[in-house]
Amino acid sequence: MASIDGARVAFLVATEGVEQVELTQPWRDIQQAGGVPTLVSIEDGQVQGFDHLDKADTFDVDRVVGQVDVDDFDALVLPGGVANPDNLRMHDGAVSFVKDFVASGKPVAAICHAPWTLIEAGCVEGRTLTSWPSLQTDIRNAGGTWVDEQVVVDDNGAGPLITSRKPDDLEAFARETIGRIEKARG
Repeated sequence: MASIDGARVAFLVATEGVEQVELTQPWRDIQQAGGVPTLVSIEDGQVQGFDHLDKADTFDVDRVVGQVDVDDFDALVLPGGVANPDNLRMHDGAVSFVKDFVASGKPVAAICHAPWTLIEAGCVEGRTLTSWPSLQTDIRNAGGTWVDEQVVVDDNGAGPLITSRKPDDLEAFARETIGRIEKARG
């Protein structure tokens, strides 16, 4: 596995609705590669994880989106879950943070339903990505190209955009995300 010693990685989630495994597995993989993950949310306190529609664990928020800047991090991860990106795209600060992050040229990784936040931030036009299949029309309507692949890395823009479809794709998602962080820091 690639080494990203000291890389600061923001995980942006809403207070409720994040698919727990799409938060915890990439978090663990980034830590194992030497990265330093930070849980960023729209409010202080805790976020509620979900195992599909069932409540799972809670996680302490490290930083609030209004208190962070793109310069604080080397990469951004957007976990999925249906409610999580739906909540994020209704929060102006979260949408601005995502838009600024994509424009910065630093790696941005989104899985499952997370591309909804990218769509709201106006960041998919001219890009190729994957997602949970129900988002394909939204991605196309936003000017992107949707493909049904385990992981897609699009470098056609300011920086790499890494996307995957679902929890079964997490190994490939983490591998590409960590690899792109290493390359960007290289």
